[in-house]
Amino acid sequence: MDLTKTSTYDYYLPDELIAQKPLEKRDSSRLLIFDKSKNKITHKHFFDIIDYLHHGDVLVINNTKVIPCRLLGIKTTTKIAVEVFLLKRIDLTHWEALVKPGRRLKEGTEIFFDNLLSAVVKGTTDFGGRIIEFKFNGVFEEILDKLGQIPLPPYIKEKIQDKNRYQTVYAKFDGSSAAPTAGFHFTNELLQKIKDKGIEIVEVLLHIGLGTFRPVKSDNILEHQMHTEYYEVSNSAADKINKAKAEGRRIIAVGTTSVRTLESSCKDNKLVAQKGFTNIFIYPPYKFKIVDGLITNFHLPKSTLIMLVSAFAGYENTMQIYNTAVKEKYRFFSFGDSMFIY
Repeated sequence: MDLTKTSTYDYYLPDELIAQKPLEKRDSSRLLIFDKSKNKITHKHFFDIIDYLHHGDVLVINNTKVIPCRLLGIKTTTKIAVEVFLLKRIDLTHWEALVKPGRRLKEGTEIFFDNLLSAVVKGTTDFGGRIIEFKFNGVFEEILDKLGQIPLPPYIKEKIQDKNRYQTVYAKFDGSSAAPTAGFHFTNELLQKIKDKGIEIVEVLLHIGLGTFRPVKSDNILEHQMHTEYYEVSNSAADKINKAKAEGRRIIAVGTTSVRTLESSCKDNKLVAQKGFTNIFIYPPYKFKIVDGLITNFHLPKSTLIMLVSAFAGYENTMQIYNTAVKEKYRFFSFGDSMFIY
């Protein structure tokens, strides 16, 4: 088995298993438990996660918040419809963005969104995107909230009635172009029960952009270049996690973005408080330095996310998990079910 080939990470998924909308209750989703030491799969519901978390564990969550980063406008000269998908803020007025139709939007192209907002294409990026300079009257965030749309993934065909369902209940800091979906299953009540059991909850930040959801186009994963994403690990978070590791307590990451944040901030097997940009790409046979357990959703075939899971659980185990989930008709992707690997 060649673990450097993208095709190795493919699996069969019937379209009807792709979740189109969230369940009414966040924590009622199904939960597949995989015990690596016993090679054992157990089927539960997400509210049962508390039974698998131990007193003294540290649960690490990504407190990023999705912004309404999909803007619809027109090219001012030709009136052609334009879609601008914001990825990463550069400064007060400039953003990296994906633009459709990209080929027609050269440097100097003006885009009109609303009387309050317009933009000019200032350059290109190495991933085929554009540098956009916005011109606006008022507070940009307020204008974006008014004009922008929540960026649901293309495999979700139905509109959601409540925008908050594409946010975690603990989302705090604006900046993501996609949600850390593993956190969707938590409710405030469940988080309180977890705290009451003596499990410490630690927050980190990674603003999700192209690095997380960009498809792998090369058949050799070693040729794939991850796009950088902004992250932060506070002094408090680093101290709590390092103390827990020194005492032999488990670090459970909620989502692949929390994993990438923790592993990006590791030096000499200790977590370092820092902020910056990461393009870490985790795939087999990566050796994890911080993370002991992973709560995550079921990811797209041939994605960097399933490669990360394969590094954590082992490739054969991961394929066993996914094949079982398909057989048992779990719901997949953003609004789908969850798994806990430890």
